[in-house]
Amino acid sequence: MLKRFNELIVHCAKNGYSDLHITGGQPVVYRKDGQLYYDQPPGWNYQECDQLAKNLLNAKQTEKLRERYSVDFAASISHIRIRINIFNTIGGLSLAIRLLPGKIPTLDKLNIHPSLQSISELKEGLVLVCGTTGCGKSTTIAAILDEINRKRAVHIVTLEDPIEYRIKSNKSFIEQREIGTHVPSVEQGLIDVMRADPDVIVVGELRDPQTMSLTLNAAESGHLVIATLHATNMEDAMYRIINSVPPEAEEYIRYQLASTISWVVVQQFINMEKISFRVPLLSILRGTQQIKGIIREKKLHQLDNAMHTSKNEGMFTAERYQQEFLNTRKQFYNPTVFFKPSEEEIQDTPFHSSIIFDQDLGSKNITSTRFPNLPKKSMARSAVDRRKPREEIDSVVAGNEDYQYIIDESPDLEEIIAETEKLNINV
Repeated sequence: MLKRFNELIVHCAKNGYSDLHITGGQPVVYRKDGQLYYDQPPGWNYQECDQLAKNLLNAKQTEKLRERYSVDFAASISHIRIRINIFNTIGGLSLAIRLLPGKIPTLDKLNIHPSLQSISELKEGLVLVCGTTGCGKSTTIAAILDEINRKRAVHIVTLEDPIEYRIKSNKSFIEQREIGTHVPSVEQGLIDVMRADPDVIVVGELRDPQTMSLTLNAAESGHLVIATLHATNMEDAMYRIINSVPPEAEEYIRYQLASTISWVVVQQFINMEKISFRVPLLSILRGTQQIKGIIREKKLHQLDNAMHTSKNEGMFTAERYQQEFLNTRKQFYNPTVFFKPSEEEIQDTPFHSSIIFDQDLGSKNITSTRFPNLPKKSMARSAVDRRKPREEIDSVVAGNEDYQYIIDESPDLEEIIAETEKLNINV
């Protein structure tokens, strides 16, 4: 089963397919340059999809699939880095696979405007890379990190879900943490990172108010923070952050966003007929005093006009980016070159500490041996646990000499912010 899957991944890489879909009872589906292509039937049957999932997942990932009916993870197959999403459908399990480059492309090789290289020189501030799913946000950020890694001796800590590109430390010291594997949540990761002496913090995605608030706090404390956000234009990106908090906190977060914003890049793909493949189309906003004023005063409808008149400040609307950069660029790099089978720069097998993980089961090694009164499961509170009074859970471990703490993955937002602000004072 795995041999058949490996051959399929190599076939996709050789033919420049960016995505692969395997669903029981249907033909295999490929995506190339944004277009879908169907393989000849038969594809994989329902039982084969189940067996493939069992072979790909470890015990912890299987548990997550059973709880959420979907699971995201990354893996290396025949030296090709892939991101896999397994989810439940009316036809059983379905697998969506994204093929990733074995080596991080440079910004130039991604056909992206060279001005983005200056992000690698920033010491502090907030950089947002926005766009829809599959528009290349993670690859753009990886290219920026690679640029930092080659230029500067800084400490970079990433919080990713999952880790798509494994990055080897060069001039920079890089530590990558995967949500659900190395840290229980983004919120906990953002609290932890403030104690880790970072210079650059990467947040895989701003999905909820807690993550947005903690990310702004990290940027405000003097770090360079790079994050992704689902947004289709500049105004949408700003609104998503500002409207993530209750009305009484909106003014505070507007001022916080205005004081930290450095770059906002909105990315999408367009097909260029003259070269017959897709390239990134960007909108670029810079955190000038004019832009900061617009955000503070919540006059977000003026952002587009400000970008039009700020050409000398390095800003681009999508229309002007296409006219002045894409239409005048003489050399483009074909993205299929980066999806050919190649060895990853990092060949080491990920190590899982036996203190945290059971090496055989691939899950947290917290059992009834250490906590005799507790069931065999992670101490992280499940959805059912969270409905119980905290006192009930505390009473279970009362008197246990080995008891240290309970991980609560849903802490109160005010408590989190208060803790990070306290940490910021000592940074």
